[in-house]
Amino acid sequence: MPSACDSLLDDIEDMVTSHDPTPHERQFARRNIVPRPRRHQLQPAGEELQTDSVIPGTQKVWVRTWGCSHNSSDGEYMAGQLAASGYKITENPSDADLWLLNSCTVKNPAEDHFRNSIKKAQEQNKKVVVAGCVPQAQPRTDYLRELSIIGVQQIDRVVEVVDEAIKVPFEIIKPSHSHMQSMEDQRLAVGLVKLEEYVSLCLNACTYCKTKHARGDLASYPIEELVERARQSFQEGICEIWLTSEDTGAYGRDIGTDLPSLLWELVKEIPEGAMLRLGMTNPPYILEHLEEMVRILQHPRVYAFLHVPVQSASDSVLMDMKREYCCADFRRVTDFLQERVPGITIATDIICGFPGETEEDFEQTMELVRQYCFPSLFINQFYPRPGTPAAKMEQVPAHVKKQRTKELSALFHSYKPYDHKIGERQRVLVTEDSFDSQYYVAHNKFYEQVLVPKKPEFKGKMIEVDIYEAGKHYMKGRPVEDARVFTPSIAQPLQKGQVSGLPQELKVSHQNGACASVASSVLVGRSWRFDCDGLKLLSLGLALAAVIVALLIEKLH
Repeated sequence: MPSACDSLLDDIEDMVTSHDPTPHERQFARRNIVPRPRRHQLQPAGEELQTDSVIPGTQKVWVRTWGCSHNSSDGEYMAGQLAASGYKITENPSDADLWLLNSCTVKNPAEDHFRNSIKKAQEQNKKVVVAGCVPQAQPRTDYLRELSIIGVQQIDRVVEVVDEAIKVPFEIIKPSHSHMQSMEDQRLAVGLVKLEEYVSLCLNACTYCKTKHARGDLASYPIEELVERARQSFQEGICEIWLTSEDTGAYGRDIGTDLPSLLWELVKEIPEGAMLRLGMTNPPYILEHLEEMVRILQHPRVYAFLHVPVQSASDSVLMDMKREYCCADFRRVTDFLQERVPGITIATDIICGFPGETEEDFEQTMELVRQYCFPSLFINQFYPRPGTPAAKMEQVPAHVKKQRTKELSALFHSYKPYDHKIGERQRVLVTEDSFDSQYYVAHNKFYEQVLVPKKPEFKGKMIEVDIYEAGKHYMKGRPVEDARVFTPSIAQPLQKGQVSGLPQELKVSHQNGACASVASSVLVGRSWRFDCDGLKLLSLGLALAAVIVALLIEKLH
């Protein structure tokens, strides 16, 4: 009889058995649980806690995230959990005591950056916790040995993992496959845009995808939780919400609902001037909702933008990828939306050099791009990811993949999608700084990037601009004189680094630098005041009764 130790664990998810709770069972069991803030004494500003022992919750943590908006949402969530527990989130890696590295497994370069960051942290004697898809899918990779690991569906336990990593160097923590984090939990405010994960993973099983191995099966949040989280976000001054997922269109299939039902409920909560941006969706599932999606994308508070990855225009390549649609399906989605939502932005992805791709296959992809002139096109040279079926297929030579990527990139840069918009007057929502910090970045109804002057009064506002210049990826807008500057938020925005999702009493405590259990202490305090008042009344009543009894006794005698 073989020993249980004979087989190596290739994936954290292999630890799951049929007796373990499902993601939904775990989620609903913890719906009302939030992290318990630590009690710390108030210290003078700028004074660091001096101690010879290691006290978790007093250190500085640097969080670095690679990959998609879903991963970015996870990074915000983990940072918020740590901040609510007392850790200081820093933007300076040199100042940090611990590096939390949130990885992406889609491409080799992203994993290379992740690996190099681990090496750099170790050279600087930093504590390291690794998260994301790489350690989830490949926990036994050599460079992850003796590191603390948190699985992608265990990020609600990030405080526990960091606590242990701080106390015990190189303790390995590999949680089993678990549930989605609660929508009520805290995350770190990073600006005026909120990324909300609302469905985990997708229903496909693409032969090149490592993310599916890491994140598991489809798991959708209930509509009521998402609506409540959106409502809370707007109350915290957020003016733009992204719904992130590996596949938007698949939402609700596991809980008996669908994407349009969710979106119509969310739209009711969006204040005037604020905006909602939808995440990526694959053609098979959005096809079922095209009519409803047209009406939703026409809504004034929803960006007319959709990210629909095609990956290849060759049906034979799509079949080898197991994409579960043909190019005609993608064309139908694109044509339908462009006809009924004039000006809509359709973004797409293309993989160059997938195993078995012929010159004819590649030319079909080139022709698709020539026809649609996608304003936003993500071009990816194929990289075989270990453990995927595509890695075992016969590979296209490296120089051919490189050449095809170069040709497609040249085609993409040959057309200018925004030149015809010069002279237009547009209404845009200003949300962030540009990469070079010279402008503010705003977006119009079609989620096209518009650079505007960096005036503080514009940040987080809806303004009118005249387009006077256009580049490949942006336009520049001149604010219209005397035009109304509309403030969409229904509250003052949280400052960068503040914790989102805290109860009001806890927000005040966190802002004052005391992560004490204010919520519970307030309740206890109120109860104690009530008890004191009751005791006073009782004492007074007893005293009066005693006087009356004494008088009666005196009269009797």
